[in-house]
Amino acid sequence: MAWKAAMGGKAAGIGGEKLKCPPSSAARSRMKLWMVRATTTVLLWTCVMQLTAVGETWGPRVLKGWPSCLTAPEEAAAVRPAVVDRAALLPPKRIYRNNGYLMVSCNGGLNQMRAAICDMVVIARYLNVTLVVPELDKTSFWNDPSEFQDIFDVEHFITSLRDEVRILRELPPRVKRRVELGMFHSMPPISWSDISYYHNQILPFIRKHKVLHLNRTDARLANNGLPMEIQKLRCRVNYASLRFTAEIEDLGKRVIRILRQNGPFLVLHLRYEMDMLAFSGCTQGCSNEEAEELTRMR
Repeated sequence: MAWKAAMGGKAAGIGGEKLKCPPSSAARSRMKLWMVRATTTVLLWTCVMQLTAVGETWGPRVLKGWPSCLTAPEEAAAVRPAVVDRAALLPPKRIYRNNGYLMVSCNGGLNQMRAAICDMVVIARYLNVTLVVPELDKTSFWNDPSEFQDIFDVEHFITSLRDEVRILRELPPRVKRRVELGMFHSMPPISWSDISYYHNQILPFIRKHKVLHLNRTDARLANNGLPMEIQKLRCRVNYASLRFTAEIEDLGKRVIRILRQNGPFLVLHLRYEMDMLAFSGCTQGCSNEEAEELTRMR
C-alpha cells in the first residue's frame, strides 16, 4: 500500500508537473501561430493584387473576357463586348409642326434629278413639311425604269437628314387614301424661284390640300442670292445624303481599281459643260473671278 501510495504520489507529481506549463511558453506559441497566419494572408493578398494588375495590363483576353461568379453585375456588364447602338450614331430628330406632305416627280437626266432632289429637300425643310421619297423620271429620253432605291441608299438618305426634315418612303395609309381619291393638288413650280416664292405661294396650297405634288423639279429653285444655310443644306444632301447603293459603289470601286492597275488614266465627261457647272450652284475650288463668271452664266 505504501508502495502504491508512493507510486501514485509520484505519478501525481509527474502529472502535476505536466499540467504546470509555463504561461509564457503557451503565449509565445499562440503568437507565432497568429504571426504565421497574418504573414500568409498578407502575402496571398499581395499576390492577388499583383496578378490582377498584370492581368488588366496585358493579360490574355480569353482570361478576362468572361465574368466570374464573384463579379458584380455592373462589372460583368462592363466585361461583355459593347453593342453598338445604331440609333445613338444618328443625328437627333428635328421636332416641328408638320404643315403637310410634299410629293415630287423628278424630270430629266440623273444629274438634273440629283440637283432637283437637293432642292426639294431644302424646300421641304423650310416649309416644315414631310417629304415623300422622290419619284424618278421614267418617261424621258433615257426610258430608265429605275426607282429611287435602285440607285440611291434610301435608308441612309432618310436617316442622315432626320435632323433637318422628316422623310417617308410613302404616305401614311390615311393620307394615301386621300391621294387615291384625288384629294390633293398637283402643279409645276415656277423655275428659278427663291425661297420666298415657296413660302408665299406654295405653302398655302399645302396647308389647304394637305398633300402637294410638284410634277416638275428641274431648276425650280434659284442659285443666286440664297441664304448661306440653304446652300449648305443643298451641298450636304448632294455630297453626304445622296449615296449610291452598295452594289453601285462596289462596281465603281472595282472599275477604278482595274484602271489604276493599268497605269495613269483620265476620266472625261463629254457632257460636263460650263452650264452644268454653273447650274450646280457650287463654286468649291473656284477663284473669285471664276465664281463671278458662273454667277453671270446662271
